[in-house]
Amino acid sequence: MFDILLYSAIALAVIIVALFAYASKKPDTFAIYRSANIAAPPERIFSLIANLRSMNAWSPFADPDPNIKITYSGPESGVGSAHTWVGNSKVGEGRIEITDVQAPNKVALRLQMVKPMRADNQVEFTLQPNSNATNVTWRMSGKQPLLAKVMTLFMDCDKMVGSQFEKGLANLKAMAER
Repeated sequence: MFDILLYSAIALAVIIVALFAYASKKPDTFAIYRSANIAAPPERIFSLIANLRSMNAWSPFADPDPNIKITYSGPESGVGSAHTWVGNSKVGEGRIEITDVQAPNKVALRLQMVKPMRADNQVEFTLQPNSNATNVTWRMSGKQPLLAKVMTLFMDCDKMVGSQFEKGLANLKAMAER
C-alpha cells in the first residue's frame, strides 16, 4: 500500500512539474481584443466610453452582481476619472481609472483587480471612423505571471473575456445607434 502511495505521489509531482515547465514557455504578456462597427459618429461613442458612469450602463462586467457596490472618484469624465467596486465572487473587487484620452479616438484605462485574482492591466478603446460608421476596438493587455500561464492551460481566457467584450460592444452599439 505504501508503495502505491509513494509512486502516486511521485507521478503527481512529475505531472505538476511538467505542467509548470510547459506553462513557463508561454508568453509573459497577453492581449485580448474585439472590434465592432457602430453606425454612429466617434464623438457620440466616445462620450459613452470616456465617462465611467456611462460606461457602466453598457459594460457587462457588473451584470452578474445586482448588489455590486461602485464608488466613483475624480472628475466625471476624462483623465483621473475612476471607480472602485466590490461585488460577489463573479464580479470580484478592483479599481479602474482613465489614464489617457485623445478625443474622439482613444480612451486608455488602468484596471487593477484585487479579487478573485490580483492583476494590473491596461485597457484601451480606439475609435476609427469608417464611412458612415465607427470601428471600435476594445483591448486589454498585461503581464502574465506563471500562475496565470498555468491557468491558461485549462481555461481559454481569450474566449472568456472576449465574449464579455463582444457583449459589451453589442450593448454600446445599441446605445450609440439609438
